[in-house]
Amino acid sequence: MNQIEPGVQYNYVYDEDEYMIQEEEWDRDLLLDPAWEKQQRKTFTAWCNSHLRKAGTQIENIEEDFRNGLKLMLLLEVISGERLPKPDRGKMRFHKIANVNKALDYIASKGVKLVSIGAEEIVDGNVKMTLGMIWTIILRFAIQDISVEEGLLLWCQRKTAPYRNVNIQNFHTSWKDGLGLCALIHRHRPDLIDYSKLNKDDPIGNINLAMEIAEKHLDIPKMLDAEDIVNTPKPDERAIMTYVSCFYHAFAGAEQAETAANRICKVLAVNQENERLMEEYERLASELLEWIRRTIPWLENRTPEKTMQAMQKKLEDFRDYRRKHKPPKVQEKCQLEINFNTLQTKLRISNRPAFMPSEGKMVSDIAGAWQRLEQAEKGYEEWLLNEIRRLERLEHLAEKFRQKASTHETWAYGKEQILLQKDYESASLTEVRALLRKHEAFESDLAAHQDRVEQIAAIAQELNELDYHDAVNVNDRCQKICDQWDRLGTLTQKRREALERMEKLLETIDQLHLEFAKRAAPFNNWMEGAMEDLQDMFIVHSIEEIQSLITAHEQFKATLPEADGERQSIMAIQNEVEKVIQSYNIRISSSNPYSTVTMDELRTKWDKVKQLVPIRDQSLQEELARQHANERLRRQFAAQANAIGPWIQNKMEEIARSSIQITGALEDQMNQLKQYEHNIINYKNNIDKLEGDHQLIQEALVFDNKHTNYTMEHIRVGWELLLTTIARTINEVETQILTRDAKGITQEQMNEFRASFNHFDRRKNGLMDHEDFRACLISMGYDLGEAEFARIMTLVDPNGQGTVTFQSFIDFMTRETADTDTAEQVIASFRILASDKPYILAEELRRELPPDQAQYCIKRMPAYSGPGSVPGALDYAAFSSALYGESDL
Repeated sequence: MNQIEPGVQYNYVYDEDEYMIQEEEWDRDLLLDPAWEKQQRKTFTAWCNSHLRKAGTQIENIEEDFRNGLKLMLLLEVISGERLPKPDRGKMRFHKIANVNKALDYIASKGVKLVSIGAEEIVDGNVKMTLGMIWTIILRFAIQDISVEEGLLLWCQRKTAPYRNVNIQNFHTSWKDGLGLCALIHRHRPDLIDYSKLNKDDPIGNINLAMEIAEKHLDIPKMLDAEDIVNTPKPDERAIMTYVSCFYHAFAGAEQAETAANRICKVLAVNQENERLMEEYERLASELLEWIRRTIPWLENRTPEKTMQAMQKKLEDFRDYRRKHKPPKVQEKCQLEINFNTLQTKLRISNRPAFMPSEGKMVSDIAGAWQRLEQAEKGYEEWLLNEIRRLERLEHLAEKFRQKASTHETWAYGKEQILLQKDYESASLTEVRALLRKHEAFESDLAAHQDRVEQIAAIAQELNELDYHDAVNVNDRCQKICDQWDRLGTLTQKRREALERMEKLLETIDQLHLEFAKRAAPFNNWMEGAMEDLQDMFIVHSIEEIQSLITAHEQFKATLPEADGERQSIMAIQNEVEKVIQSYNIRISSSNPYSTVTMDELRTKWDKVKQLVPIRDQSLQEELARQHANERLRRQFAAQANAIGPWIQNKMEEIARSSIQITGALEDQMNQLKQYEHNIINYKNNIDKLEGDHQLIQEALVFDNKHTNYTMEHIRVGWELLLTTIARTINEVETQILTRDAKGITQEQMNEFRASFNHFDRRKNGLMDHEDFRACLISMGYDLGEAEFARIMTLVDPNGQGTVTFQSFIDFMTRETADTDTAEQVIASFRILASDKPYILAEELRRELPPDQAQYCIKRMPAYSGPGSVPGALDYAAFSSALYGESDL
């Protein structure tokens, strides 16, 4: 314990608190701020009494009641819970000094460095030293624990952070509005205060409310006056800190209980979660083991099925098991292992005993059951595949037998009837030879089918050996095929002999039929082509095209004599065939087996060709005449269009030159444009005549004209554009004349405006874009800022088209240069007529203005209701403002 010698002054420094009291702060010659001293006196007194009342006493005057050291030592014993050395009860000065030194020694023994605090000064009742000593005690016993853990200021900031209008940064000005104290109370005891009803602009009310609640419900005495805190620019930090520390201690117990409850809840939550995981594991393990128990007998069943369809159904069931039923169980097994490992980890981390599942539900038990399932599954799949392969082999053989038998039966169907036919008896040589070739082909086909019949018999034998369930039907079908096969062999040989005999009888007339077919077919094709060409529709668009068709037709007519000679030769061959058949009484038709062309057909087609030739001549000549007429129409239209098109273009150029010229009066320009308009209107007859020619061309279905590049649509568009241009140009000049006369603009000014516009109209299309317009204004002396240019653009391009017309340009320039009337000027004129009155009477208007204009004003002027109004008074000021759009009249 530090020894404090009499007469020696000490300053204290509390190492762990941010509010360090420096030695010079307690210099004897430096007095405390009166407001601070008052706040400290009251706060420290109340704080000391809050502890002394536990010992049944209190102090009234802090510097007087601690002078003998007795209550000072009692205060230390109450707040520390320790016994101090026995005090001296004597009343002499040295007794008092000794008691104070004992108290200071005890304070020093608690780790507080005391500097320049003398016991004599305490005994003498030095206010500054006494307050400093009490502050040292408060720091050590009320604030040190707070500072060590988190800091009183940080604790206040953390607790009040969620509250509006609260920003704790220090222990003086941050507490002046009282919201910080109210927030601390509401944070821990929301039932004591309704924070939402507090007003930041009522600091005294807020502070008093907090102090009254703290005193009544929290056992915190009122240590400060609200007025002192609010009215002091910077309240005393020690007083505020002392009072706030009481709130910390008042709420510390509640926070400790909350922390304990949270710890218990956390432990219970861990335990409950572990129990849930255990129950979940037991449930999942039971369900998975039960599923395995039910599934293994199904997989171990090896009873074969008799049909492929039944075995395929078993295989489909197994595939469903692999695709649909097993994958979720694999996931469950994996999740079960994960849950088990997670549970054991959580138990180990939380110092709980390891989990021991019920008997038979260990992870190893599940793994063993799963392994048995996998083994049964593997054997089942192998058995299924082997059985399917065996049945597949049997089914394949049976299907192969059915297919081959069906193919053979289909092939053999009707073959016996064909072989028994006597069709060759009335056949021609060509037909007999055809029948013989066909029979030879059949013999080859029959020989080829020998192998299939042998295969059918072999497959039937194998099916019998494999004990096929439908072997009886297989054997019956096989026997029928073999019996039919023997009959077909016998009939085939008999038919060959009959055909060969008939062939020799018919060879005589074969060459004649063949010769006829070789010559009749090309000749028939020639006639069909000729008829097609003679009847072919043609579409031509020029004289050259129709002339080419006429030349080709003449060439065709020159070949007709030669064609007639070939026709007569072909008919002679057919006559010879008929003569031979009749001579030898052969029972065959005279029709040619090598040709579908008949004599009647040849005669009919030849007659048709001779009829079509003159008809073709006539149609070609008519088309030639029509093409000559179309050519005349083309030339007639082209001659007019080639004159009208350039005339329209020239007039457009003349109007364009007239609209941009800058010499001469506007009236002269108007007269010239009127003359242009007159000439254009008189030219309308030429357009109408061209329209008539165009209609004739369209009616004749003429779609091209090599004599001109102009179409009627070109002429129409050009003519309409010409009419629109002359009308618009005349209107522009009329508008310029009206503007000039109304605004008092001289012709020279108009010419200057036109010259400026033409210079900056870079595209020469009668329009300036925004940048060209800006350059034009700058060249004319305008000092343009962005705001001013934007204002001007709203005048000349109100619709935001991006261009400025010459008329808009003229309107703007006339507004800028002309002397125009204003509402103020008109009001001043009316005031003169009204003899300087703020209103005017109807008779004054009739006296001073022409009758129609006076009546116009009387009808539209509103009644005057201002000062000095008389019956019939009219408001000429409102009327004048309305004339210029400055009011709502």
